[in-house]
Amino acid sequence: MPPAPPTGLILREATPSDVPQIHAFIRALADFEREPHAVLTTEADLLRDGFGPTPRFHCILAELDGDPAGFALYFHTYSTWTGAGIHLEDLFVLPAMRGKGIGKALITSVASAAHAAGFHRLQWNVLDWNTPAIDFYESLGAVPLTEWRIMRVAGESLPALAQLQP
Repeated sequence: MPPAPPTGLILREATPSDVPQIHAFIRALADFEREPHAVLTTEADLLRDGFGPTPRFHCILAELDGDPAGFALYFHTYSTWTGAGIHLEDLFVLPAMRGKGIGKALITSVASAAHAAGFHRLQWNVLDWNTPAIDFYESLGAVPLTEWRIMRVAGESLPALAQLQP
């Protein structure tokens, strides 16, 4: 089981002034996932989409002794079988801060938000090569859904699909 959160750890809801830090975490995560050029989201996008009149995501920041440590970015989903839920888009802890219980504190905070809202599902994706993350998630009770495949239409394929005649 991961360690208890360290003394000096603060979890808080992100504010508009945190957008540069959120963007920095996203870029660091992309580097870790071997996709440094895949980040198209700008700080302006994050500001509009997370802090506008209808937020499309929520973000929890972790700080350890006043220093940025990690983040969890999530949004609401809907299942026709179970109703509302949460999709955890990103959970990231800086490499130097790992192994201290920060990731567990972040995911527990998101799970608490889902439970408090009466939701029945918290889900996320994990790369198949990221065995430390898979082991961590399984230690928390997560179950991999091996029978499902993620399908995606992106890039030039999206406008091509949008233009198809029914």
